[in-house]
Amino acid sequence: MNYITSILGYLLLHLFVICLQAQVTVQSPPNFTQHVREQSLVTDQLSRRLIRTYQLYSRTSGKHVQILANKKINAMAEDGDPHAKLIVETDTFGSRVRIKGAETGYYICMNKKGKLIGKTNGRGKDCVFSEIVLENNYTALQNLKYEGWFMAFTRRGRPRKGSKTRQHQREVHFMKRLPKGHHTTEPHKRFEFINYPFNRRSKRTRYSSSR
Repeated sequence: MNYITSILGYLLLHLFVICLQAQVTVQSPPNFTQHVREQSLVTDQLSRRLIRTYQLYSRTSGKHVQILANKKINAMAEDGDPHAKLIVETDTFGSRVRIKGAETGYYICMNKKGKLIGKTNGRGKDCVFSEIVLENNYTALQNLKYEGWFMAFTRRGRPRKGSKTRQHQREVHFMKRLPKGHHTTEPHKRFEFINYPFNRRSKRTRYSSSR
């Protein structure tokens, strides 16, 4: 009787282990890509926001994006023009940014018709752009509210409607450049060699390697 009871106990334990393994196997691994996508949609109010200053060089016009006092936006500014100096504020831990003119204080936004406009308040999703680094090292700026619509300019530097833009088009390609005469916060340090005095061990090693 004890023998039969022990066999039944062993079989029940074995069955429990099999069920536990099956349950672990059925559980899907965590989807890290989905997690990053969901977190990117949430505005970061906890971390310290990064603020950068640079110019946006348009690949098509050969000029820089500027925000004028009349709230108009174009890509006709020369290198170093005060209206081409942009203050870029990060919106999340990812690559979402708000772009503001340093001279005028207006944010670059996009309306429902796909037109670029300047606004004093840049908190809305229509004033947030996602930076997309392309294979050719240019950067495309996709509007957060109107997905698939990009900031774009023609060869004459005129803004192009976002509804007519695609990521592969030259009109949406930009290059980040520091303003003319602008220097980084840390001065450039020249690389210097440090000559350490030889000790007996280093002399022995140098002599043996020369042989």
